[in-house]
Amino acid sequence: MTTPIRLGIAGLGTVGAGVVKIVQRHAAMIEARAGRAVDITAVSARSRDKDRGVRLSAYAWEDDPVALARRDDIDVLVELMGGTDGPAKAATEAALDTGKDVVTANKAMLAVHGQHLAAMAEDTGRTIRFEAAVAGGIPIVKSLTEGLAGNDVRRVMGVMNGTCNYILTRMENERLPYEEVFEDARKLGYLEADPNLDVGGIDAGHKLSLLAAIAFGTKVNFPAVELEGIGNITTGDIEQAADMGFRVKLLGVAQMTGRGLEQRMSPCLVPAQSPLGQLENATNMVVVEGDAVGQVVLRGAGAGEGPTASAVMSDVIDIARGIRVAPFGQPASQLADAVAANSSTPAPYYMRLSLADKPGALAKVATTLGEAGISIDRMRQYGHMATTAPVLIVTHKTGRSALKDAVAKIEGLDVVKGPIVSLRIEDV
Repeated sequence: MTTPIRLGIAGLGTVGAGVVKIVQRHAAMIEARAGRAVDITAVSARSRDKDRGVRLSAYAWEDDPVALARRDDIDVLVELMGGTDGPAKAATEAALDTGKDVVTANKAMLAVHGQHLAAMAEDTGRTIRFEAAVAGGIPIVKSLTEGLAGNDVRRVMGVMNGTCNYILTRMENERLPYEEVFEDARKLGYLEADPNLDVGGIDAGHKLSLLAAIAFGTKVNFPAVELEGIGNITTGDIEQAADMGFRVKLLGVAQMTGRGLEQRMSPCLVPAQSPLGQLENATNMVVVEGDAVGQVVLRGAGAGEGPTASAVMSDVIDIARGIRVAPFGQPASQLADAVAANSSTPAPYYMRLSLADKPGALAKVATTLGEAGISIDRMRQYGHMATTAPVLIVTHKTGRSALKDAVAKIEGLDVVKGPIVSLRIEDV
């Protein structure tokens, strides 16, 4: 009889409880598919007394997750505590150091320490798997490391934060201001304790940096991800984008260019009829473009108990089957330094600005753009205030740095009232 694989679960929040439920509910099915039983041996969490809706009495309890990681009666540490450093990192290192494999959903830890932990796993002959760290139940990590491994990946992009997509969708469908939908999202528990992790693009940026490392064979380089949140998006921007056939999405894009690795997480306009443009509410979507396969689109729930626990279990079952894949698709020692691109791929941009209602105002803006080498594709004026005129400009393709310089100069003109919003129009 094949020996069961034994799990130690560190963290019994929503996802941890979900993993326990799957193991208890589907024990026979999992054993049949994995070729061996999957048992939970021990668990660890902050409180023993909290009602988590699952039976835990059969498992040993450790108050210290590091002690859990070092137990002789576990084979795999399932790290679901979260946090860049602290107990999560210490327990992960202890597990690898004592010959255990690790399954984690911790994108923040991997975005900062992924190279170190992957190298440690390699040195100890173990593995660290993290399907649940990116896009919840969507099997994007497995797709890149296995199913699409024969492709030269040209671009990875996607909507990877369901909270932001929920906010933008409600702003569009119900014509509600950002501040109102933000508060609704907070009340519903959609936001992190630090909301900027969501609406500032940081959470999604962590995920993008992990996918970029796999797709392009580089070390994780989260500090090089260009981050911009959704806080400046208005219902006017969303309505004007719709008039032009676009929708606003917090979009992550990673691609390798002759200038280096581009990693961007920012609000963009995407064609309304594209798969990304049709994405609604808290759903995630990742698009991969490979030289052999073309474009592959993966869509599904990006968070929540069931989807994330499902992703955790996919890694556990692979380990039980004896399937071992390097965390980032190839040995950590072979990953190249991720040299950040010194400029982004040119693209058209949407600009929203408010001009003083006086002769020559628009000419000053057009002249400043022309001096920066930026040509105008189209312009529209929406409504009319007492002393100002809201103006929308769509440029032809230009570099981000040239646009930033032009925007700074335009904001200094005496005819411009207030800050300018500029959004990239992404070709998807």
